[in-house]
Amino acid sequence: MLLRKNETIRKMISETQLKVENLIMPFFVTEGINIKKPIKCFPKIFHLSIDNLLKEIEEIDKLNIPAILIFGVSGKKDKIGSYSWSKSGIVQKAVKEIKLRFPEIILITDVCLCGYKSDGHCGIFNGSEIDINLTLKYLSKIALSHSDYGADFVAPSAMMAGQVKAIRNVLNKNGFNNVGILDYSAKFASNFYGPFRESLNSNPKFGDRKMYQLDYSNTNAALKRMEESIKEGADIIMIKPALAYLDIIKIAKQKFNVPIAAYNVSGEYSMVKFGSEKHIFNEKNIILEILTAIKRAGADLIITYHAKDVARWLKK
Repeated sequence: MLLRKNETIRKMISETQLKVENLIMPFFVTEGINIKKPIKCFPKIFHLSIDNLLKEIEEIDKLNIPAILIFGVSGKKDKIGSYSWSKSGIVQKAVKEIKLRFPEIILITDVCLCGYKSDGHCGIFNGSEIDINLTLKYLSKIALSHSDYGADFVAPSAMMAGQVKAIRNVLNKNGFNNVGILDYSAKFASNFYGPFRESLNSNPKFGDRKMYQLDYSNTNAALKRMEESIKEGADIIMIKPALAYLDIIKIAKQKFNVPIAAYNVSGEYSMVKFGSEKHIFNEKNIILEILTAIKRAGADLIITYHAKDVARWLKK
């Protein structure tokens, strides 16, 4: 009882401490000027034009959140997702402006085709099968284009076999040895992605993503995929989603000697927001409990849409 009698003592002896330095804030950047467009089923998350994104990052900087993850929202879609590696692409333009204004912030960019392809899939199909070699070629082009404009890390999320090796080879050949790879190594075919897919308008037009994302009932397949990612040169590996996969995070932390990131995804975020609105639970308390659980399981980094709120609470 003595060690639990007040908050100061409880904090002093807590085994797991959530810190601002653990947080990565995701953003969705879109074309235009002065755009701050709400996203359906995604409370307080917006499509932001670059000017408004810079305002958000200024706040992030003041809160000492060390890193951001950028997703491009594009109305320009075709069969191969060619706008994703265009010099005039929205992510490329955003990265350039962010690094000019905030050179110290760690800037991570999502590398995938789904938001830029007319069919919403992460790979290039040849008939009913994915053309792995062509897909890897295009993913590498995206990663290289982001690096050209100043990305600190690229984060391939397509879950294609060999994506880390292909990207690492291309980056090294072009002098970007110091650009890191945060690989979506254990990305499960989850039901928690709904608001995110709404935000990118990236729901597959046929089939689903189970042919390349992981079955949520399988642990060994996830561990194998993470091990392959590390061997190919990933600097950080990611488990996505986070809350329903704490066991995977814990095993990965025990097994692998690389930093572990966990993505507290859109569906997990929105459930908390809607539950708080209905007064089912206290928003601050439930968010801190969830993120502490993710940290306790073994995550070194937590990608979360709650990052700004948590940073403010941790400062008090």
